[in-house]
Amino acid sequence: MGDPSSRRGSQPPGQPQGSWEQAEEYGEEYGEDEQDLMGGPAYQAGMPMYQAYPGEDAGMGGLDYPGMDMGYAPEYQPLAYQGAEFASGLPMSPGLYQPMESPYQEPGVGLLTQYNLYPDDDQELEESPQHGPYLRDDPTLGPSEPAFMSFTRDVPEPEPRELAVQNAKAYLLQTSVSCDLSLYEHLVNLLTKILNERPEDPLSILESLNRTTQWEWFHPKLDTLRDDPELQPTYEMAEKQKALFLRTSAGGEGEQEMEEEVGETPVPNIMETAFYFEQAGVGLSADESFRIYLALKQLVEQQPIHTCRFWGKILGLSCSYLVAEVEFREGEEEGEEEEMEEMLEGEALEGHEEEGEEDEEKEVDTVPKPQWKPPPTVPKEESRTGANKYLYFVCSEPGRAWTRLPHVTPAQIVQARRIKKFFTGHLDAPVTSFPPFPGNEANYLRAQIARISAATHISPLGFYQFGEEEGDEEEEGGAGRDSFEENPDFEGIPVLELVDSMANWVHHTQHILPQGRCTWVNPLQKTDEEEELGEEEEKADEAMEEVEQEVGPPLLTPLSEDAEVMHMSPWTTRLSCSLCPQYSVAVVRSNLWPGAYAYASGKKFENLYIGWGHKYSPENFNPALPAPIQHEYPSGPEIMEMSDPTVEEEQALKAAQEQALAAAEEEEEDEEEEEDEDLED
Repeated sequence: MGDPSSRRGSQPPGQPQGSWEQAEEYGEEYGEDEQDLMGGPAYQAGMPMYQAYPGEDAGMGGLDYPGMDMGYAPEYQPLAYQGAEFASGLPMSPGLYQPMESPYQEPGVGLLTQYNLYPDDDQELEESPQHGPYLRDDPTLGPSEPAFMSFTRDVPEPEPRELAVQNAKAYLLQTSVSCDLSLYEHLVNLLTKILNERPEDPLSILESLNRTTQWEWFHPKLDTLRDDPELQPTYEMAEKQKALFLRTSAGGEGEQEMEEEVGETPVPNIMETAFYFEQAGVGLSADESFRIYLALKQLVEQQPIHTCRFWGKILGLSCSYLVAEVEFREGEEEGEEEEMEEMLEGEALEGHEEEGEEDEEKEVDTVPKPQWKPPPTVPKEESRTGANKYLYFVCSEPGRAWTRLPHVTPAQIVQARRIKKFFTGHLDAPVTSFPPFPGNEANYLRAQIARISAATHISPLGFYQFGEEEGDEEEEGGAGRDSFEENPDFEGIPVLELVDSMANWVHHTQHILPQGRCTWVNPLQKTDEEEELGEEEEKADEAMEEVEQEVGPPLLTPLSEDAEVMHMSPWTTRLSCSLCPQYSVAVVRSNLWPGAYAYASGKKFENLYIGWGHKYSPENFNPALPAPIQHEYPSGPEIMEMSDPTVEEEQALKAAQEQALAAAEEEEEDEEEEEDEDLED
């Protein structure tokens, strides 16, 4: 077979191409080689002849569609759009770009390449670098619409990157099978929504944004119910804090309330305290301090509070606790406490009665009672005294509801000293520890607050003084005086003196004794009912009654008398600014309870705690060891196992019992006869 270009050029000018009749005539006229060519695999497969012959320019590799000559001379024939070669799958010339193998190729591509008549000529072209994975027609032109370019042999070649972008965009513009939406339009809508709304963390909510964007495309502006949008935590918290910045009343009532607030109010000046603590390098931000002030104001409006103070912030794992220390007005708290105690006692009595009735019905035999007695329960201190002098309310964030903590018991304080737990942020969470803690996290939080207050609440010397009617130190169970009042003649202590000597600071909160109370009580002291016990029980309890009385440091004790912590001072003092001491404040930090601070400037001072609620320990924390193993029971004749009696011994015992019974009956008869004789006389 000859050169295809010369054979193609031997066709008479003006002869149309691509017709079956013309191809047959062409074969008859120009020889047997062409007939063999037409009888080849391409012709037998029923393929058009213009696919079986290479183009007029073998170097270009172009193809001429039928009907495109339009009567022009061969040198002026228009060139077809090169994208047709992509659709046909035929090899291209070195000046054009070849398609890649891709799952998006048309089904007929593999068939055409399989029956290619001249694979050797284009072997090198098939190994040329490929520009992209997509085989699609130009999106601007339809796949069945040939492009008629200018009548010139200089065809502008597109850049590889531009062609790849066009093919990729054409692929993305394909509409879905189930709808008219394309992936390209959906991505455009999604990016537009993200740029318009500007969420805080778009990656974390990308799935919900994708679902919402697709839903809005298929349901535009419908008056049907939709799913509630997911509120972000910051937005939800802002909605709750919005109520703190609103005034409920308006007009003349609002002006009257404003005048009352300007006067005396139980809400302290949180912003001033925050300013001084900011000079000391501790405290909260100004925004959070102002929100806490509004939250305390809301608490005062809801509760009958006489005095209110921001105690501090205890950190937790999931959320923290903001603590408010309050004192109710006279007669407000006692009624609530009595009602709660009556309810608890009533429930306990009902439970004991039900258990007693069930025991009488079910158990006929008496169960032996153990001789061991639990240690006596130490009663808790009454309200407004000792560790329960103040009430405490907590909340997780300003704007949320305040929750009142229960009173603390001595057992809770004693067990809180033996364990160390992180707070979870949930008041109803159980406290799993050893030894077991008697209560939940609310009780543990209240016990830690009492311990921190007793150890870290301090004031300058002379700010408080005892009243004239206070008793001696021997009274009040050995705890001395338990109340004080402000000294109107206090003029303040210079800042440098407060920093130099710890004797100028005193404790104004009662010390908690090892018993768990501020005032010691004898738990073995008997009441009137217990005095009616038998002599044996009294003798057994004589040794236990001899309990030493616990005595702690009295109120207003200087800090210089505090015990050291592993050869380290329990307190650290410093100036807020050493460059201008005349305008500085004195700052005191507790080393025993990290997070406890106090400041003093002139006649003003305040205490604040921000921490995890843990006491400093020089050694690693180790849980308490279990109790020692009890000794075995003592061996003796009274508990030794005896051998079974014989038959003779049983008969002898039975006879002895019968004789004793008969003798007892005779004695009874004799006594009755004597009584009858006495009556007759």
